[in-house]
Amino acid sequence: MKLDLRIPLGLMFAIIGLILTIFGAITQGSAMYAKSAGMDINLIWGIVMLVFGTTMFLLGRRADKHPKVSPLTDDRVFPAGHGH
Repeated sequence: MKLDLRIPLGLMFAIIGLILTIFGAITQGSAMYAKSAGMDINLIWGIVMLVFGTTMFLLGRRADKHPKVSPLTDDRVFPAGHGH
């Protein structure tokens, strides 16, 4: 079984996104956001990274469940003994 790269990358982005989201929610309204026009950058990018990581993880898990079938070896495409 090969490991799909989307699974560990998705977990990494989801974990970092969760940390940023929690930090952004806790520090919301803090003076440190005055430099960024009052926008809570940690909360915004935390949510973006959490959504991206979760999507990558779920796509990787979904692809793991469905084995890939090569069209050259699939008997449904060219049944054996039909001259193809």
